[in-house]
Amino acid sequence: MTYADSDLLAEELGVPADSVPEYYGPRYNIAPMQKHLILQMDNETRELLPARWGLVNSWAKDNKNAAKQINARAETVAARPAYRAAFKHRRCIIPADGFYEWSGDKKARMPFRFHRPDGKLLLFAGLTERWQREPGQWEQTFTIITTTANKLMSSLHDRMPVILDDRDADLWMFKTTPAEQLTKLLVPAAEDVLMMDAASPLVNKVANDGPELLGRAPGEEPPSSS
Repeated sequence: MTYADSDLLAEELGVPADSVPEYYGPRYNIAPMQKHLILQMDNETRELLPARWGLVNSWAKDNKNAAKQINARAETVAARPAYRAAFKHRRCIIPADGFYEWSGDKKARMPFRFHRPDGKLLLFAGLTERWQREPGQWEQTFTIITTTANKLMSSLHDRMPVILDDRDADLWMFKTTPAEQLTKLLVPAAEDVLMMDAASPLVNKVANDGPELLGRAPGEEPPSSS
């Protein structure tokens, strides 16, 4: 989420400018278990909330499964015990303007960045849950739903996040949308939605979080796409 202008971010998300947290700043390497932002619908009005990536169920005694629940598969999300209640009642959107995928051996993985050609927001379909970290201390969490990869994405991975346009994002968040219609939204993105660029290997270290991650560092050889 690289937007530096919080007012522009709010405008694109369709929320009041003052709903963007004061601590907000551009991020270039958001990792699982870190805090981000989600959209929910409250009486047909979009609401922006801080939330942690890695879904923790409301009935969980701890967050030990959060790292295992950063993604939910579209094919089973309506039935799996960890997700089915949220699928029915607590659907959300996770905004970003890009995401990474990797190619090559684990010891020398090369990252690639997927983003819209116009640089604007991607709206990922997701689910959200609140749980009590301590008595009376509630925390919002989320997971991103994945589906089979489109042709572009399949060169690196067989899965991709479900990406919705603005209208379908509302359908996804509306509490009254029938389950059959929701399921029809969980499909691969059209081939013209994304483009792919080589990213810097600096992405491979979570502590790195600056604009230099979006491209190769000076002197680096361009990575192979194979």
